[in-house]
Amino acid sequence: MLPRVIFMGSPDFATPTLEELARSSEVVLVVTQPDRPAGRGRQAQPCAVKSLADSLSLPTFQPTSLRKLHVVAGLAAYQPDLIVVAAFGQILPQAVLDIPAKGCLNVHASLLPRWRGAAPIQAAILAGDDRTGVTIMQMEAGLDTGPILLQREVPLRPGTTASELSQQLAFLGAKALMEVLPSYLGGMLAPMAQNDSQSTYAPRLNKEDGLLDFSEPAQVLVRKVNAYHPWPGTFFLHNGRKLKVIEAHVHDTFSSERGERYVVNGLPAMGTSEGLLVLDRVQMEGKKILPGKDFLRGQADWV
Repeated sequence: MLPRVIFMGSPDFATPTLEELARSSEVVLVVTQPDRPAGRGRQAQPCAVKSLADSLSLPTFQPTSLRKLHVVAGLAAYQPDLIVVAAFGQILPQAVLDIPAKGCLNVHASLLPRWRGAAPIQAAILAGDDRTGVTIMQMEAGLDTGPILLQREVPLRPGTTASELSQQLAFLGAKALMEVLPSYLGGMLAPMAQNDSQSTYAPRLNKEDGLLDFSEPAQVLVRKVNAYHPWPGTFFLHNGRKLKVIEAHVHDTFSSERGERYVVNGLPAMGTSEGLLVLDRVQMEGKKILPGKDFLRGQADWV
């Protein structure tokens, strides 16, 4: 008999896990975030998980909060054996954690206890970590503090963007969940407690986090460009307008003044506290993305 599962997730990261669960379990409900305004027309758009659930003809529920009594009662009515969470976007209250007979599992995009919190992928890139991975964990009231069932590790190469890493870890997480689920449901796994003394925190990101500060070293700024792609993106103000930095690299062969503009091998560059931030691809506010050399052709006053 297939386990009855409620799945909770929202962005692209969660879709491989839902696809695998739909093949191996009875997914009785998919819980996602409410539709959000998107695009130029700011029309309400479903998240990636909602779109996938609709295509699989799975029932969906989009509550604004899981803390309301009628929401908890509605979830309990499905009598799930298990709740699986992958990048849902809301914290599960204890009343929800207590619903399934087999508890709640989370597919988390880091090697816990490193990078607990909302943005572990971006945090790993920002910190310059040389490895990361996924953790399948039992959920409890604390934020990503529950015991670990399984971890899978991957190298984190310089230049990897959050978009690329998220896609890689999404499939790795789905595979890891499928690997551990039979043993977990059969009661044959001994979860391992996390070492809280080694924990680090990855806070939720805001649009303002993408503003580049040229008092920081160029290497740190390149990490930000990679970590914040595609959201929230990185930018600075040029002639009073927002200039988005899509791709950049470090050039450190000569000294520079922080915040000053330069040209390096035909590419625009900005001085930092240590090295030059060379802009390989940029996007002026309201314009299309351009290679740095093409952008310079329309910027006679860059230097």
